[in-house]
Amino acid sequence: MNTSLNQDVSVSSDEPFYQTLGNEETVFRQAWQHGMPVLIKGPTGCGKTRFVQHMAHRLNLPLYTVACHDDLSAADLVGRHLIGAQGTWWQDGPLTRAVREGGICYLDEVVEARQDTAVVLHPLADDRRELFLERTGEALKAPPGFMLVVSYNPGYQNLLKGMKPSTRQRFVALRFDYPNPVEEQRIVEIEAGVDAKLAAQIVRLGQALRRLENHDLEEVASTRLLIFAARMIKAGMPVREACLACLAEPLSDDPQTVAALMDVVDVHFE
Repeated sequence: MNTSLNQDVSVSSDEPFYQTLGNEETVFRQAWQHGMPVLIKGPTGCGKTRFVQHMAHRLNLPLYTVACHDDLSAADLVGRHLIGAQGTWWQDGPLTRAVREGGICYLDEVVEARQDTAVVLHPLADDRRELFLERTGEALKAPPGFMLVVSYNPGYQNLLKGMKPSTRQRFVALRFDYPNPVEEQRIVEIEAGVDAKLAAQIVRLGQALRRLENHDLEEVASTRLLIFAARMIKAGMPVREACLACLAEPLSDDPQTVAALMDVVDVHFE
C-alpha cells in the first residue's frame, strides 16, 4: 500500500489572510454556486493555496488538501481495501470523503499525479458530478456543497507532464501571478508583522531579483520567500544573512549565481 499520500483535512476557525488582487473571489464563488470545478494556475508561492484556504473559510466548507506527487495514483484519491486482524474493509481516500461529506477537495500541483487520476476526475469535473468506485461498485453523486479545485505551475509543464485539453476544458480557470508592488508590500507587512519601510525594501529587492529570471534561475523570488526574509529580519537576524538563507540560496544551487543574487541584495540594503 502506498503510504506516501500527503493530505490534510481542515476546518479553520480563523480566516486566513488573503489579499484580493482582482475578481478571483467572485469567479470562485460563482463556480461553487453553479457546481463548477476550478483550476488555478500560477508560479510557486504566489498565493494559490492561501486563496483556496481563504475561500473555504468564506464559504464555511471543510477543505481536503492533497499535495500531488509522482506516485499519487487514482487509488490514493479514491480509496482502497485494507487488510487487518478484523478482516478486510474499505477505506475512503480524501476525494471520496469530500464527495460523501461535502466540502472542497484541493489537488495541489495536480499535473504531478499519475495519469490514471484523470479518469477519476473527469466524471466529477463535468455535468455528471459523479465519482465511480470501481472496487466497491458505488457511483457517488456529489452533493451541492462539494467542489473540486486543482492547481499547477505552468512553468513546470513539459510534454510528459501537462494537463490535457480534455481535462483542462472541464474547469473554470483562474490565472495567478505575483502581486503588484503596492499589494505585495501590504502582504509582507501583514504576514511578517513588519513596518512599511522594511516591507517596501524587501519588495523592491524581490522585484529586482525577478528581473533576473533569465539569468540561470529556474524560478524567481516568490512572495512567500519575501515574507520569510522579512520575518527573519524582524526576529533580529542580520539582513544579509536573512536574505542569503531565505532568498539567494533557495533560488539557486550554483555558488556564482548565489553570489550574484547577493550583489543585488547588497545594492538594496547598503
